[in-house]
Amino acid sequence: MVFTMPSGWRRQALALAAGLIAALALPPVYFIVALWISLPILVRLIDSAAGTRAAFVIGWWFGLGHFAAGIYWIAEAMLVDPEHFAWMIPFAVLGLGAWLGLFPAAAAAAAFRLAPRGPARVLMLAAAWTVFEWVRGWLFTGFPWNLMGTVWVAVPPLLQFAALGGAFGLSALTVAAAAMPAVLGSGVRGARTAFAASLAVLVAVGAWGMIRVPAAPVASVPGIRLRLVQPNIEQTLKWRPEMRAEHLNRHLQLSAAPGKETITDLIWPETAAPSFVDEDGLARAKIATVIPSGGLLLTGVVRGTPREVEPLRIWNSLEVLDGKGDVLAIYDKAHLVPFGEYMPLRAVLPLAKITPGAIDYTPGPGPATITVPGLPPFSPSICYEAIFADAVVPAKPRPAWLLNVTNDGWFGTSAGPHQHFAAARLRAVEQGLPLVRAANTGISAVVDPYGRVVASLLLGQAGVLDSELPVSLTSPTLYAKAGLAIPFLIVLLFVAISLALRRFL
Repeated sequence: MVFTMPSGWRRQALALAAGLIAALALPPVYFIVALWISLPILVRLIDSAAGTRAAFVIGWWFGLGHFAAGIYWIAEAMLVDPEHFAWMIPFAVLGLGAWLGLFPAAAAAAAFRLAPRGPARVLMLAAAWTVFEWVRGWLFTGFPWNLMGTVWVAVPPLLQFAALGGAFGLSALTVAAAAMPAVLGSGVRGARTAFAASLAVLVAVGAWGMIRVPAAPVASVPGIRLRLVQPNIEQTLKWRPEMRAEHLNRHLQLSAAPGKETITDLIWPETAAPSFVDEDGLARAKIATVIPSGGLLLTGVVRGTPREVEPLRIWNSLEVLDGKGDVLAIYDKAHLVPFGEYMPLRAVLPLAKITPGAIDYTPGPGPATITVPGLPPFSPSICYEAIFADAVVPAKPRPAWLLNVTNDGWFGTSAGPHQHFAAARLRAVEQGLPLVRAANTGISAVVDPYGRVVASLLLGQAGVLDSELPVSLTSPTLYAKAGLAIPFLIVLLFVAISLALRRFL
């Protein structure tokens, strides 16, 4: 494969275009072949760079295109209240894209600086890309959205590698394999062997994944049948005080829809129950009428300190209610959304957060396993938390399933909810645990521990999803046991091979 590299501004334009092409591999398009086009272009551009700084600039333009196209849906959130926030759209999309572009830029600079052109540089790029993906998911509370490994959610056999190396390990393999065609026609010794090896590794991983996933459906937990409620309330209407009772009634009506006699437990999405429901005895009495006999309701809710207590503190929470309307357990969201649930640098930035209210949410203590009567122990996550591999399960005790409640109404019918759901499915494979996801506007679903969708409700559809709860795998996955050790071993292996190639080829 031969590329003629342009010079001047055309070089940056080509890098930008390659990044835009790479975004086609992301959910919901899943045009994964786009990576075998875009990443080789990136490598050849790095090869032709005049120095480390030039390679950094090339990587930044690639990252700007990749991330701006991948997160365009942020504009949807600004259009919920366009009078106050529409002006922020170019700053939010391009600004965040520019910030996230710094991470591929750093990876490109590292690849140029540390390895010669050819297979050594491709492996170094894959290693550096993975390291900087991790940094991106950690720095300033992190934003590990659309990790490169996410593209394989549409290909279950290859997705299974997440059970070994997690999403980061999957990213390392993906970048290495997709970028390797750049070595063809380069004149570097061993180029064809490296290209063939990259394909062989992907084939081997896919074959292992096919063996790993059973043909038959996963068994279900006896005696449990869940009802997930998806009310599909538009975000422009969700927080109107005069519609509070109407929104509650919609949840109640859907919960009591035909088939309710077979249901053991209800699940409502993020912020579904009325705010401060702990203090609202009438609302809890109404809710109690639809909770199955002997069952529970697991619902998202905004809760706060008593109104007479100063200063007022609020939490984005999940509460478990029994048939009497009593609260049995509470989980408070720990990983809050900057600019949404709190304003970073509030004393410096004269901006309002885009969610209603002037008060920042208070973060909870972190991952937890909740044990309540009648259900296997579960670990909850609320909305955004599902994109963090280390934020869904505590060290101990290990849960039997994952629960994610989310709104996603902020992003309409854009790619955002699809990408969010894909990240949540990765958590199921990483942990070997089934995932139950209840979303206001979709996508609500039940996912087995291999990441396969057992049942789902489409985006933008109002209704209920009745499903059994799949059982978890009999033992934790390697990733669940070892965590980041495995992807970083892959990184070290790539670095070692790259250095060896630099010495011997």
